[in-house]
Amino acid sequence: MYSQASYLPDPVQNREFYADVPVKRAIAWIIDVIVVAALVVPAVVFTAFIGLFFLVPLYLVLSFAYRTITIANGSATWGMRLMAIELRDALGQRLNLGQAFLHTLGYSLSLSFMPVQLISAVCMCATERGQGVTDMALGTVMINRRS
Repeated sequence: MYSQASYLPDPVQNREFYADVPVKRAIAWIIDVIVVAALVVPAVVFTAFIGLFFLVPLYLVLSFAYRTITIANGSATWGMRLMAIELRDALGQRLNLGQAFLHTLGYSLSLSFMPVQLISAVCMCATERGQGVTDMALGTVMINRRS
């Protein structure tokens, strides 16, 4: 049996992989919120403004699709890419579609419950690898991209 940690960069010996990741992650989240909001605008227009009656569900669906697709195609959302960070699985590999779906589902669920969201934010700032609740459950980690 392998140890999950053996496939991921060691946070003590390879600090550069985890340097400033919590701050970059927060900035990436803000960028992603703006991107999704920008996707909502044309969706509302294309629905002849009927989408305004379903604005929250529309935002949630577009956000879920955006996060899943971008993470599956590059192990990072556009915000994460701009901040030069990416998700890796327990084996140190980029996330595939199934893992991206599960990560997005976990992210969405953690946002739905304020205590989980707060615990996740604290864990991202306080744990060695900067993992949130979803990351710990899936064995994923956010690291700086290699240059």
